[in-house]
Amino acid sequence: MNEMVPLSALLWPILLSTIIVFIASSVSHMLLPWHRSDYPALPNEEGFRKAVGPMNIPPGDYFVPRPAARSEMQAPAFLAKLNEGPRIIMTVLPNGTGSLAKPLVGWFFYCLVVNFFASHVAATTLAPGTPYRYVFHTVGLTALLGYVAALWQARIWFNKSWSITIKSSVDGLIYATLVAGTFGWLWPK
Repeated sequence: MNEMVPLSALLWPILLSTIIVFIASSVSHMLLPWHRSDYPALPNEEGFRKAVGPMNIPPGDYFVPRPAARSEMQAPAFLAKLNEGPRIIMTVLPNGTGSLAKPLVGWFFYCLVVNFFASHVAATTLAPGTPYRYVFHTVGLTALLGYVAALWQARIWFNKSWSITIKSSVDGLIYATLVAGTFGWLWPK
């Protein structure tokens, strides 16, 4: 068995790669036009707001129509609702302008966790002095799973658009590449 790299020796690459991914994602989402078309305006948005607003729907995730029980899924009345439409999967957010602080902090910690797991896989499989390309490969593939894999579940199960899934997967590939490059550069000799 190869000599393992202690995780303490990878704290700097974990933190630096997290900061790099955080900055890259901010540029991708806030400065570049890459994601501006992800969520188009709803046809007759004002009519929708006027119809739905008075319902005071609490923040949360909803599926419409939703059967009350599994047995109802084949009932003619429920099947008619499905055929009549609309069929909606939606997330309702709290009213107000909201703050980006909570999601940005959450994203930073998510990046930290993904990069920690990528470093853990590398630390337990690669020895000190491992060539850059092997570190890049191991860390990059692991980080890619953390940044991309669940996006495809949302496409499969919740019909998330192909455009958002592919663009977000490309973002994840870029993030994984940045993490891999950082670890390859700072891997203990």
